[in-house]
Amino acid sequence: MKKLALGLFFIVGAFVSNAQEVTVSEILDTYFENTGGREAWNKLDGYSAVASVDAQGMEIPIEMINMKDGRTITKFSLQGKEIVQQAYDGETLWSVSFMTMKPEKGESEDTENHKRSIGEFPDALLNHEKMGYTVALDGEDTKDGVECYKLKLTKKSQLVDGEEMDNIVYYYFDKENFVPIMQEQEIMSGQMKGQVAQTLFSDYQEVDGLYFPFSMTFQTEGGGGQTIQVESMELNPEIDDTVFAFPEE
Repeated sequence: MKKLALGLFFIVGAFVSNAQEVTVSEILDTYFENTGGREAWNKLDGYSAVASVDAQGMEIPIEMINMKDGRTITKFSLQGKEIVQQAYDGETLWSVSFMTMKPEKGESEDTENHKRSIGEFPDALLNHEKMGYTVALDGEDTKDGVECYKLKLTKKSQLVDGEEMDNIVYYYFDKENFVPIMQEQEIMSGQMKGQVAQTLFSDYQEVDGLYFPFSMTFQTEGGGGQTIQVESMELNPEIDDTVFAFPEE
């Protein structure tokens, strides 16, 4: 596994960075070329990752599986118990309740919103046109001292309390290396409604020719957060379908 070679990436993106007016296509083309190539990304059918998160000084192991057809599952171990969150088996979205410690099916709106996102794997920017999404250059900004291009991705609307709501995500691309270092999206429901959720990406490493961020911090703007640190990753894993299935009693 190799870490992203900054010098090489700078050379690859030199033409774009020196252009008088950078376009969305140039940013995205350079991004996918730098991280393995569009052809290789489109051939990816899924991945599994072993990671950990630091929760108030306690390191919690996590296993994440994401497949191209939308099936997904995140499992973590807590006090000797395996807890599943945000699993989808092709029909049912489900999680284990922290209150009852039993599997529960997700709300119909959450399931519908997940179904609408199927096709975004492995990156919503990769085939955004086929999904009917639009991407626009929304100026430039500086995040954590890094000069960035700001891209606005408008996706399919999402359901919030029965209403169709705009579904917009902002990406901040490092102007030197042409990889996203941050993603922002307004929280549309719940106690944190109206706040901005941020995902910070760093520690890009190579896995079988493709580069992934091995460190992801999830936080609200101006607030604290949690960092997931990936330890290992397998591409195109052979996964038994029963892994994703809702456990019927």
